[in-house]
Amino acid sequence: MDAALLLDKPIGASSNRVLQDVKQIFGAKKAGHAGTLDPLASGLLLVLFGEATKFAGPLLDADKEYVATLKLGERTSTGDAEGQLLETKEVEVSNHELLAALDRFRGKIEQLPPMHSALKRDGVPLYKLARRGETVERKPRQVQIFELEKLAFEPPRLEIRVRCSKGTYIRTLAEDLGQALGTLAHLSALRRTACGGFRVADAASLEVLGTMPAAERTRRLLSLQSLLSDLPRVELDRDAETRFRNGQALSMPGLEAGVFAVLRPDGSVIGLGKADAAGALKPLRLTATTQAADNQLKSRA
Repeated sequence: MDAALLLDKPIGASSNRVLQDVKQIFGAKKAGHAGTLDPLASGLLLVLFGEATKFAGPLLDADKEYVATLKLGERTSTGDAEGQLLETKEVEVSNHELLAALDRFRGKIEQLPPMHSALKRDGVPLYKLARRGETVERKPRQVQIFELEKLAFEPPRLEIRVRCSKGTYIRTLAEDLGQALGTLAHLSALRRTACGGFRVADAASLEVLGTMPAAERTRRLLSLQSLLSDLPRVELDRDAETRFRNGQALSMPGLEAGVFAVLRPDGSVIGLGKADAAGALKPLRLTATTQAADNQLKSRA
Protein backbone atom coordinates (compact mmCIF):
# COMPACT_ATOMS: atom_id res chain seq x y z
CA MET A 1 0.00 0.00 0.00
CA ASP A 2 1.70 3.20 -1.23
CA ALA A 3 -0.47 6.06 -0.05
CA ALA A 4 -1.04 8.71 2.62
CA LEU A 5 -3.77 9.41 5.14
CA LEU A 6 -4.91 12.67 6.71
CA LEU A 7 -5.48 11.84 10.38
CA ASP A 8 -6.97 14.04 13.08
CA LYS A 9 -4.79 13.09 16.05
CA PRO A 10 -6.50 13.18 19.46
CA ILE A 11 -5.16 14.90 22.57
CA GLY A 12 -3.34 12.67 25.03
CA ALA A 13 -1.78 10.17 22.61
CA SER A 14 1.74 10.26 21.22
CA SER A 15 2.19 10.43 17.46
CA ASN A 16 3.87 7.02 17.51
CA ARG A 17 1.00 5.44 19.47
CA VAL A 18 -1.48 6.79 16.96
CA LEU A 19 0.69 5.57 14.09
CA GLN A 20 0.68 2.02 15.47
CA ASP A 21 -3.12 2.12 15.78
CA VAL A 22 -3.48 3.28 12.17
CA LYS A 23 -1.13 0.56 10.94
CA GLN A 24 -3.30 -2.01 12.65
CA ILE A 25 -6.54 -0.59 11.24
CA PHE A 26 -5.19 -0.69 7.67
CA GLY A 27 -3.08 -3.82 8.06
CA ALA A 28 -0.03 -1.91 6.83
CA LYS A 29 3.50 -3.30 7.17
CA LYS A 30 5.42 -0.07 6.60
CA ALA A 31 4.27 3.33 7.82
CA GLY A 32 5.58 6.63 9.15
CA HIS A 33 4.38 10.18 9.63
CA ALA A 34 5.43 13.66 8.55
CA GLY A 35 5.83 15.82 11.63
CA THR A 36 5.40 14.78 15.25
CA LEU A 37 2.69 16.26 17.44
CA ASP A 38 3.19 16.24 21.21
CA PRO A 39 0.62 14.34 23.31
CA LEU A 40 -0.77 17.72 24.41
CA ALA A 41 -1.47 18.67 20.78
CA SER A 42 -4.24 17.54 18.46
CA GLY A 43 -4.87 17.97 14.77
CA LEU A 44 -3.45 17.09 11.40
CA LEU A 45 -0.99 14.22 11.26
CA LEU A 46 0.06 12.99 7.81
CA VAL A 47 0.43 9.22 7.96
CA LEU A 48 2.53 7.71 5.17
CA PHE A 49 2.32 4.11 3.96
CA GLY A 50 4.83 2.16 1.88
CA GLU A 51 6.58 4.22 -0.79
CA ALA A 52 4.97 7.39 0.55
CA THR A 53 7.39 7.28 3.50
CA LYS A 54 10.14 8.32 1.07
CA PHE A 55 8.48 11.72 0.65
CA ALA A 56 8.35 12.79 4.29
CA GLY A 57 11.06 15.40 3.66
CA PRO A 58 9.07 17.89 1.56
CA LEU A 59 6.09 17.50 3.90
CA LEU A 60 8.26 18.25 6.93
CA ASP A 61 9.57 21.33 5.11
CA ALA A 62 6.08 22.63 4.33
CA ASP A 63 4.50 25.58 6.12
CA LYS A 64 2.30 24.65 9.07
CA GLU A 65 -0.80 26.26 10.55
CA TYR A 66 -1.87 26.04 14.19
CA VAL A 67 -4.57 27.29 16.50
CA ALA A 68 -2.90 27.88 19.87
CA THR A 69 -4.38 28.71 23.24
CA LEU A 70 -2.17 30.64 25.64
CA LYS A 71 -2.63 31.21 29.35
CA LEU A 72 -1.20 34.58 30.28
CA GLY A 73 0.26 35.32 33.68
CA GLU A 74 1.89 31.93 34.25
CA ARG A 75 5.29 30.43 33.36
CA THR A 76 5.85 26.67 33.47
CA SER A 77 8.95 24.49 33.39
CA THR A 78 8.12 23.15 29.91
CA GLY A 79 6.46 26.17 28.34
CA ASP A 80 3.17 24.28 28.16
CA ALA A 81 0.43 22.98 30.42
CA GLU A 82 2.28 19.74 31.20
CA GLY A 83 5.05 21.53 33.08
CA GLN A 84 5.39 22.61 36.69
CA LEU A 85 4.16 26.11 37.51
CA LEU A 86 7.24 28.24 38.20
CA GLU A 87 6.03 31.82 38.35
CA THR A 88 2.90 33.95 38.19
CA LYS A 89 2.39 37.59 37.26
CA GLU A 90 -0.53 39.94 36.88
CA VAL A 91 -2.11 40.32 33.45
CA GLU A 92 -2.87 43.89 32.52
CA VAL A 93 -3.09 43.85 28.75
CA SER A 94 -5.42 45.88 26.55
CA ASN A 95 -6.64 44.74 23.16
CA HIS A 96 -4.62 47.53 21.55
CA GLU A 97 -1.43 46.35 23.28
CA LEU A 98 -2.11 42.78 22.20
CA LEU A 99 -2.55 43.68 18.53
CA ALA A 100 0.64 45.77 18.61
CA ALA A 101 2.58 42.88 20.16
CA LEU A 102 1.29 40.39 17.58
CA ASP A 103 2.49 42.68 14.83
CA ARG A 104 6.03 42.50 16.23
CA PHE A 105 6.15 38.74 15.72
CA ARG A 106 5.09 38.65 12.07
CA GLY A 107 7.78 38.06 9.48
CA LYS A 108 11.25 36.67 10.15
CA ILE A 109 12.04 36.35 13.85
CA GLU A 110 14.68 34.72 16.04
CA GLN A 111 13.69 31.90 18.38
CA LEU A 112 15.71 30.15 21.06
CA PRO A 113 14.80 26.43 20.86
CA PRO A 114 13.29 25.20 24.14
CA MET A 115 15.02 22.61 26.29
CA HIS A 116 11.88 20.51 26.04
CA SER A 117 12.37 19.76 22.33
CA ALA A 118 13.59 16.89 20.15
CA LEU A 119 16.78 18.71 19.14
CA LYS A 120 19.85 16.70 20.07
CA ARG A 121 23.08 17.51 21.88
CA ASP A 122 25.77 14.86 21.42
CA GLY A 123 23.06 12.47 20.24
CA VAL A 124 20.79 13.01 23.25
CA PRO A 125 17.41 14.78 22.79
CA LEU A 126 17.25 18.02 24.74
CA TYR A 127 14.02 16.97 26.46
CA LYS A 128 15.85 14.05 28.08
CA LEU A 129 18.49 16.42 29.42
CA ALA A 130 15.74 18.74 30.65
CA ARG A 131 14.07 15.88 32.52
CA ARG A 132 17.38 15.34 34.34
CA GLY A 133 17.37 18.98 35.33
CA GLU A 134 20.14 19.90 32.88
CA THR A 135 20.25 23.00 30.72
CA VAL A 136 22.62 23.43 27.77
CA GLU A 137 23.43 26.38 25.56
CA ARG A 138 21.31 26.69 22.42
CA LYS A 139 21.72 29.03 19.49
CA PRO A 140 18.81 31.17 18.27
CA ARG A 141 17.24 30.11 14.98
CA GLN A 142 15.53 32.22 12.38
CA VAL A 143 11.96 31.21 11.55
CA GLN A 144 9.17 32.97 9.71
CA ILE A 145 5.67 33.78 10.90
CA PHE A 146 3.58 34.31 7.77
CA GLU A 147 0.28 34.95 9.54
CA LEU A 148 -0.50 35.69 13.19
CA GLU A 149 -4.10 36.43 14.10
CA LYS A 150 -6.01 36.95 17.34
CA LEU A 151 -9.04 34.66 17.47
CA ALA A 152 -10.21 35.30 21.03
CA PHE A 153 -8.96 37.28 24.01
CA GLU A 154 -10.54 36.87 27.44
CA PRO A 155 -7.70 37.40 29.92
CA PRO A 156 -5.91 35.31 30.99
CA ARG A 157 -6.91 33.19 27.95
CA LEU A 158 -5.66 34.12 24.48
CA GLU A 159 -6.37 32.12 21.32
CA ILE A 160 -4.33 32.78 18.17
CA ARG A 161 -3.95 31.35 14.68
CA VAL A 162 -0.39 30.96 13.41
CA ARG A 163 0.90 30.07 9.94
CA CYS A 164 4.63 29.55 10.14
CA SER A 165 7.71 28.02 8.57
CA LYS A 166 9.17 24.67 9.54
CA GLY A 167 11.09 24.64 12.80
CA THR A 168 8.86 27.16 14.55
CA TYR A 169 8.23 26.38 18.22
CA ILE A 170 4.75 27.52 19.21
CA ARG A 171 5.50 27.13 22.93
CA THR A 172 8.46 29.50 22.49
CA LEU A 173 6.23 31.92 20.60
CA ALA A 174 3.77 31.77 23.52
CA GLU A 175 6.46 32.54 26.09
CA ASP A 176 7.99 35.33 24.00
CA LEU A 177 4.59 36.87 23.36
CA GLY A 178 3.85 36.85 27.09
CA GLN A 179 7.11 38.67 27.74
CA ALA A 180 6.32 41.22 25.02
CA LEU A 181 3.01 41.90 26.77
CA GLY A 182 4.76 42.61 30.04
CA THR A 183 3.61 39.40 31.70
CA LEU A 184 4.19 35.65 31.44
CA ALA A 185 2.58 32.97 29.28
CA HIS A 186 2.57 29.29 28.48
CA LEU A 187 0.90 27.14 25.84
CA SER A 188 -2.24 25.53 27.25
CA ALA A 189 -3.57 23.90 24.06
CA LEU A 190 -2.41 23.40 20.48
CA ARG A 191 -4.13 22.13 17.33
CA ARG A 192 -2.43 21.75 13.95
CA THR A 193 -4.93 22.79 11.32
CA ALA A 194 -2.84 22.56 8.14
CA CYS A 195 0.38 21.26 6.64
CA GLY A 196 1.19 22.71 3.24
CA GLY A 197 -1.99 22.36 1.19
CA PHE A 198 -3.51 19.69 3.45
CA ARG A 199 -6.09 20.68 6.07
CA VAL A 200 -7.43 19.01 9.19
CA ALA A 201 -10.98 19.63 7.95
CA ASP A 202 -10.35 16.82 5.44
CA ALA A 203 -8.90 14.43 8.03
CA ALA A 204 -10.57 11.53 9.83
CA SER A 205 -10.25 10.59 13.49
CA LEU A 206 -9.07 7.21 14.76
CA GLU A 207 -12.52 6.55 16.17
CA VAL A 208 -14.22 7.19 12.84
CA LEU A 209 -11.65 5.15 10.89
CA GLY A 210 -12.17 2.21 13.21
CA THR A 211 -15.89 2.07 12.45
CA MET A 212 -15.67 2.61 8.69
CA PRO A 213 -16.21 -0.20 6.19
CA ALA A 214 -12.91 -1.21 4.57
CA ALA A 215 -13.90 0.22 1.18
CA GLU A 216 -14.67 3.61 2.71
CA ARG A 217 -11.35 3.64 4.58
CA THR A 218 -9.55 2.92 1.32
CA ARG A 219 -11.24 5.91 -0.31
CA ARG A 220 -9.71 8.06 2.43
CA LEU A 221 -6.21 7.30 1.17
CA LEU A 222 -4.29 9.82 -0.92
CA SER A 223 -2.26 8.65 -3.90
CA LEU A 224 1.43 9.48 -4.25
CA GLN A 225 0.48 11.99 -6.94
CA SER A 226 -1.89 13.76 -4.55
CA LEU A 227 0.69 13.71 -1.79
CA LEU A 228 3.14 15.62 -3.99
CA SER A 229 0.53 17.96 -5.46
CA ASP A 230 2.13 21.08 -3.91
CA LEU A 231 5.40 20.51 -5.78
CA PRO A 232 6.14 21.61 -9.36
CA ARG A 233 6.19 18.64 -11.74
CA VAL A 234 8.43 17.21 -14.42
CA GLU A 235 7.47 14.38 -16.79
CA LEU A 236 10.03 11.88 -18.06
CA ASP A 237 9.76 9.42 -20.93
CA ARG A 238 11.14 5.90 -20.57
CA ASP A 239 14.65 6.73 -21.77
CA ALA A 240 14.92 9.70 -19.43
CA GLU A 241 13.53 7.65 -16.54
CA THR A 242 16.15 4.96 -17.13
CA ARG A 243 18.97 7.50 -16.94
CA PHE A 244 17.38 9.22 -13.95
CA ARG A 245 17.01 5.94 -12.03
CA ASN A 246 20.66 5.15 -12.80
CA GLY A 247 21.63 8.33 -10.97
CA GLN A 248 22.31 10.52 -14.01
CA ALA A 249 21.53 14.23 -13.94
CA LEU A 250 19.16 15.24 -16.74
CA SER A 251 19.81 18.49 -18.58
CA MET A 252 16.54 20.41 -18.66
CA PRO A 253 17.24 24.02 -19.70
CA GLY A 254 14.74 26.52 -18.38
CA LEU A 255 13.94 24.49 -15.28
CA GLU A 256 14.03 26.66 -12.16
CA ALA A 257 16.19 25.58 -9.24
CA GLY A 258 14.32 23.60 -6.60
CA VAL A 259 12.66 20.28 -5.77
CA PHE A 260 10.29 18.67 -8.29
CA ALA A 261 7.87 15.76 -8.35
CA VAL A 262 9.07 13.54 -11.18
CA LEU A 263 6.33 11.64 -13.00
CA ARG A 264 5.72 9.36 -15.94
CA PRO A 265 3.38 10.59 -18.72
CA ASP A 266 0.60 8.48 -17.17
CA GLY A 267 0.95 10.40 -13.89
CA SER A 268 2.59 7.64 -11.84
CA VAL A 269 5.36 8.83 -9.56
CA ILE A 270 9.01 8.15 -10.32
CA GLY A 271 10.31 10.13 -7.35
CA LEU A 272 11.73 13.49 -6.41
CA GLY A 273 14.37 15.44 -8.26
CA LYS A 274 16.36 18.54 -7.44
CA ALA A 275 17.26 21.01 -10.17
CA ASP A 276 20.20 23.38 -9.93
CA ALA A 277 20.48 26.87 -11.39
CA ALA A 278 21.75 25.43 -14.68
CA GLY A 279 18.67 23.23 -15.11
CA ALA A 280 20.34 19.91 -14.25
CA LEU A 281 17.81 17.61 -12.56
CA LYS A 282 19.30 15.08 -10.14
CA PRO A 283 17.44 12.26 -8.34
CA LEU A 284 16.66 12.77 -4.64
CA ARG A 285 14.19 9.96 -3.88
CA LEU A 286 13.01 7.16 -6.15
CA THR A 287 9.99 4.91 -5.89
CA ALA A 288 10.45 1.18 -6.25
CA THR A 289 9.40 -0.03 -9.68
CA THR A 290 7.32 -3.12 -10.43
CA GLN A 291 9.21 -6.12 -11.77
CA ALA A 292 7.78 -5.54 -15.24
CA ALA A 293 8.86 -1.93 -15.16
CA ASP A 294 12.28 -2.95 -13.87
CA ASN A 295 12.74 -5.34 -16.77
CA GLN A 296 11.73 -2.67 -19.25
CA LEU A 297 14.15 -0.18 -17.75
CA LYS A 298 17.01 -2.69 -17.65
CA SER A 299 16.43 -3.66 -21.28
CA ARG A 300 16.78 -0.02 -22.32
CA ALA A 301 19.80 0.76 -20.09
